[in-house]
Amino acid sequence: MPGMVPSDSTVPSDGAVPPDGVAPAAAAPASAVPARGVPAAGVAAPLERAASPGRLGPAERAEALRRLGAETFDVLVIGGGVTGAGTALDAAARGLSVALVEARDLAAGTSSRSSKLIHGGLRYLEQLNGALVREALRERTLLLETLAPHLVRPVQFLLPLTHHGWERAYIGSGVLLYDTLGQGLSRISPAPGTVRPARQGPPVGQGPLSGGLPMHRHLTRKAALREFPSLRPDALVGAIQYWDGQVDDARHTMFVARTAARYGAAVATSARVVGLPREDDRVTGALVRDLESGEEIRVRARQTIVAAGVWTDDVYALLNINGKNGQDINGKNGRDAGEKSGKGPVSVRASKGVHLVVPRDRLRGATGLILRTERSVLFVIPWGGHWIIGTTDTDWELDLAHPAATRSDIDYLLDQVNRVLSTPLTRDDIVGVYAGLRPLLSGESADTAQLSREHAVVAAAPGLTMVAGGKYTTYRVMAADAVDAAAAGLTRTVPPSCTDKTPLLGTDGYQALWNARERLAEHAGLHVARVEHLLRRYGTLTEELLDLVIAEPSLGTPLPGADAYLAAEALYAASHEGALRLEDVLTRRTRISFEASDRGLAAARPVAELIAPVLGWDTDRVRSEVELYEARVAAERASQEEADDESADAARRAAPDARRLPSVRATARPRPPVSAQVELDEEAPVTGVTVAAAAATAAASLRAARRAVVSSISRASGNTGAGQAPPDPDGRSPDTMTDLAS
Repeated sequence: MPGMVPSDSTVPSDGAVPPDGVAPAAAAPASAVPARGVPAAGVAAPLERAASPGRLGPAERAEALRRLGAETFDVLVIGGGVTGAGTALDAAARGLSVALVEARDLAAGTSSRSSKLIHGGLRYLEQLNGALVREALRERTLLLETLAPHLVRPVQFLLPLTHHGWERAYIGSGVLLYDTLGQGLSRISPAPGTVRPARQGPPVGQGPLSGGLPMHRHLTRKAALREFPSLRPDALVGAIQYWDGQVDDARHTMFVARTAARYGAAVATSARVVGLPREDDRVTGALVRDLESGEEIRVRARQTIVAAGVWTDDVYALLNINGKNGQDINGKNGRDAGEKSGKGPVSVRASKGVHLVVPRDRLRGATGLILRTERSVLFVIPWGGHWIIGTTDTDWELDLAHPAATRSDIDYLLDQVNRVLSTPLTRDDIVGVYAGLRPLLSGESADTAQLSREHAVVAAAPGLTMVAGGKYTTYRVMAADAVDAAAAGLTRTVPPSCTDKTPLLGTDGYQALWNARERLAEHAGLHVARVEHLLRRYGTLTEELLDLVIAEPSLGTPLPGADAYLAAEALYAASHEGALRLEDVLTRRTRISFEASDRGLAAARPVAELIAPVLGWDTDRVRSEVELYEARVAAERASQEEADDESADAARRAAPDARRLPSVRATARPRPPVSAQVELDEEAPVTGVTVAAAAATAAASLRAARRAVVSSISRASGNTGAGQAPPDPDGRSPDTMTDLAS
């Protein structure tokens, strides 16, 4: 029966579950999803439960839009990525009145298309930026232990070594310093491989903990091959294994936004900023167009913070328009007219990163991989029942909303990973591909792989603060800096940031609920692996989904073509998590769009019919949403057959945007000489930013270790210049720590 424990034939006899933690199940029959998406009457009560904290359903959106037009906010945040959501949460947690508007969906841009890692970044040690590493490792510890243990979990990586002697000493010293910095930032925390278990020591053989994670360990080639049998024996001479953090970026961003709403923020998606009104040259809020109704709302705010990522320059262009009516001198909306004002006080370059997704059974390994390439690094990351392989790092000057992966990008990633695999992967092994854009501070290098992941906060105009750059891991620090800068323009005293002590929704009581997972599973008629899957995605809010399953058991069956996800999750995405489009559910609230081999086509119509009553869709709207999604999938697949960015972009843009928004291209920039390095200190005045600074003691330790190793080899060989690492067999100098991690 639907919603009951699967038969013995679908559960491993030894009690083990697949890597994604979800017991296998047959595809749900068509009858499992209610016809026309009409839930059973029993679902209505739990679905409409008013006590749900931070709920972002249709009724809450309507109330947020009402507030946008009626209130004057202390802070208006433009941008619904992780930095914008974090900024809204930071301001709301300080007791300020806050509104957040986003033109598309929460995490619709960069924040849903990352490598899904929470990490310090090994490469910054080589750049003498120990301060940034320390900051990121502190954030990693907070997320793992305090802020979001249900969303962020440990992941281990194997770093293969290809040279005897010097490489192990050199890279090992860097990883040791990385772990040492992390160890100094944390108390002991849960052992990896579990979700917030009772506090205990590290797994046997893993050594002491570093920032809540085991310290790294050195492996022989034989030991490394036991960890990852799919490696070619001749591709390594040994390895170093270390730990970092992993997150579902889109879900985490959504939870940050929901937590902001829990503390009073008015959150509205499909709300596009079309003007920045001014009074006496001071920005006094924004003119916002509701893309669902077409209504324009004048939002008043004492301070406005732009956290628009790769759209930073486009929002800055809106300063050209007249402040009273949101129109330029020609009577056209500034953004609709496609006008740009040129480089503002802080400017962003878009760097494209492409990732491939392959089934878990294509590679045999119990750990992720990090491989050095000619330009950057390549990660092979365990992701439930899949592996994520990425990434590339190239300039992108085309459509910002829908960056396209090319055939060349895919072939490059396959070529790089196949260099170390005993059985090469082919294009037939790929079930999903996604591309995202990193917002890098512009002006430092012609090569985006070398641009800074530091962030900048600037006063772009009176009443307008802009935050740009940075990396996903340090979103909370960026948000706090942005609110600090904006608070300086308020007439009231503003408390300091407290988000380092403010857990996200789903965290409170998570350990207790995890311990009770077997009882929860029995009560809901689900396999315990299903409940574990829900706990890792919803935390303590899992009880709200189980209420739905208990009220209507058919919601406890998996979606067609996407066995890892229950029908209840799609319904909940629309009723509680702010999803307004079919695309929102399939690409961000779930990850069906890149995890399912058909990119979610089999699930599209059942999901659309399921969420239709919640969103008020009729039959025509359901058909339209399905057709839009099918066109998106076809366009993505077509773009991935093109050889170059321009052709791939044209193929991808052949599908209409789900919200009918026009294409916005990245700002074209002159390419400076590679040698022309501009420090962040030379940019426009920066407020509330930790600018790149040397962590003298830490960096000196790494430099000294490198010099000692190189000097020793130099003296022994007599043919390598002082201060230079020995060349590879083909005469090239080895890659540096800069290439180890992004």
